[in-house]
Amino acid sequence: MERHKAAVAKIASTVRSLFAAREPYRIFHGSTNSTRPRPSPSRTKTVDISALRNVLSVDPARRVALVEPNVPMDRLVEATLPHGLVPPVVMEFPGITAGGGFAGTAGESSSFRHGFFDETVSRVEMVLADGEVVEAKPATASSDGQRADLFRGAAGAVGTLGTTTLLEVQLMEARRFVRTRYRRTRSVAEAVEAVREEVRKGENDYVDGILFSKDHGVVVTGQLTDDPPPAGQKVQTFSGPWDPWFYLHAKDRTAPERGEDGAAPIDYVPLAEYLFRYDRGGFWVGAAAFEYFKFVPFTRFFRWFLDDFLHTRMMYRALHGSGESARFVVQDIAMPFETTERFVDYTSSELGIWPLWLCPLKRRGPPTFHPFTTLPQGVEKKEDDMMLNVGVWGWGPSDPAEFVRKNRELEDKVRELGGMKWLYAHTYYPQDEFWSMYGGRGWYDELREKYNARTLPTVWNKVHVDPDVAGAKKRHWLKRLPPLGGFYGIYKSIQSKDYMLHRNAKWKWKGE
Repeated sequence: MERHKAAVAKIASTVRSLFAAREPYRIFHGSTNSTRPRPSPSRTKTVDISALRNVLSVDPARRVALVEPNVPMDRLVEATLPHGLVPPVVMEFPGITAGGGFAGTAGESSSFRHGFFDETVSRVEMVLADGEVVEAKPATASSDGQRADLFRGAAGAVGTLGTTTLLEVQLMEARRFVRTRYRRTRSVAEAVEAVREEVRKGENDYVDGILFSKDHGVVVTGQLTDDPPPAGQKVQTFSGPWDPWFYLHAKDRTAPERGEDGAAPIDYVPLAEYLFRYDRGGFWVGAAAFEYFKFVPFTRFFRWFLDDFLHTRMMYRALHGSGESARFVVQDIAMPFETTERFVDYTSSELGIWPLWLCPLKRRGPPTFHPFTTLPQGVEKKEDDMMLNVGVWGWGPSDPAEFVRKNRELEDKVRELGGMKWLYAHTYYPQDEFWSMYGGRGWYDELREKYNARTLPTVWNKVHVDPDVAGAKKRHWLKRLPPLGGFYGIYKSIQSKDYMLHRNAKWKWKGE
């Protein structure tokens, strides 16, 4: 803790000086899982918090872990599993950090039960915009918390109320395996209803779904267990270079040729392998790399041969380095269950993007910068406290102006159907429209006033992409020539050496 206190004191001193001088600054974390366009280099001062990347302690008695904000999910899981514990909400990508999960929006396949990641955080330490170091705790049924308004407001506010420097994360009892069941569905309506049914079953610890097409979907449920697989059935893993990508495995397990005997296939997956099952291939975004490099076949051999480049950390590096994030649709949309089928009809006809991810989440009402849903007029309510995240990830138009137009149309359709977007991706809403979605900015401005955050950018300032600038922007001519831009992205990802993190990961199943 002494090292941590010294690091935070140094950060606070720097921030205090910048505040006194009224100088703007940006925070350098050391990594990102955002797909928003990166800001151009500027003379804005940088406050470097990349050294805050340690798990300081794990308390088995209290079932909490004290972690710094740049601790990625794989390192957190590696620290807690030896104690027989695991965070209730673990982001599916190993490189997403605890601080990113708190300051952004992190809803995963256990969030139908536990809520967003910040709802599993007991307290945070923050450096406010004036350099003051404070703690904040959420209000609970038995306590008013401590600076509870700051805690609630900062969760999802992308660092615009202060800089998180420490989190106390709740833990729960771990199990050796996740008993994973694949429920085949044959229409979008059936898939949505199947998700609704599965979240109501008390035995399910994890629920998500994949729509491969309108007539082929799978709802995946997971139950924590210490029981090994039955005799004759092997343990299923997804981290090895020869292992299947999870989405391909789920598709194969529910393929029509496997028959219609009514019995849903079941796997026994080691817990950490389940938590990070989408890392290889980045759900299915990795398949787009094969579409880009047209001369590389999308076969098991080449997925094995290129495995180092097909983990999410490396793909984020390559996506930004290549400039292809400027024409790749990466959007998570919170939708009412009741209008999800209409939204899928829209994405199918207008964007043609498949597969789609379905993830049920506890709905949190305003005020919050987490997405929340509202029912359009005339739609019959079926769910009060749940919503459905639809992950839309795939190629968009190559022309920048057309790409922006399609994204704005998507934003309009989402609002029409009572949904709301995650803020980690391209966001084009004009300022008045943006603030109206969150019930006005009065509650947020009051927090900025109370906690001296007026000198920091607003949420809109941080997430907004100017459609006129983006629509007219041209990448360097070399990057516009496939596969040259892609090769440059690969070069940047190799420079990062992030492939070593997966190679040396301790969480991977070793047959124990």
